[in-house]
Amino acid sequence: MPHHHARQDEYRDSASHAADLPLGAHLVTGRHGYAHHGIYAGHGRVIHYAGFARALQVGPVEETSLEAFAGGRAVSIRLEPCARFVGQEAVARARSRLGENRYRLLSNNCEHFCTWCLSGESRSEQVETCLRRPHAALQTMLRLVANLLQVSLRTA
Repeated sequence: MPHHHARQDEYRDSASHAADLPLGAHLVTGRHGYAHHGIYAGHGRVIHYAGFARALQVGPVEETSLEAFAGGRAVSIRLEPCARFVGQEAVARARSRLGENRYRLLSNNCEHFCTWCLSGESRSEQVETCLRRPHAALQTMLRLVANLLQVSLRTA
């Protein structure tokens, strides 16, 4: 079965209430220079790969509040029309990896995690785009490092 990528223009407007979010939805929220991804687990909870969410320290797959996941930013739903796993099944897949601490920016990040939960295939469009466009990748990495340094300085 071919893999269909969700495009940026398929994202819906921000969800204002957790009650509006479908169970197992692929959530996306903007960060400085990149997008952060998670799976909606119901009751205002999100399962995501914390990654660099805590400055320079890499975090595991965790379940957190929608508010903490969003970090004060808008949250959108990424449409996944070819998802093999939906609803409770996608959430169960996400929960099966809680505590996993093998984050790798290029091969096992928060987007890889979400696509695996929904399709069974570990992919990241952000990484694939960066590999096709090295100049853009360098700019993104510089913004990410600058953001991580700012967060580290604020928490120090």
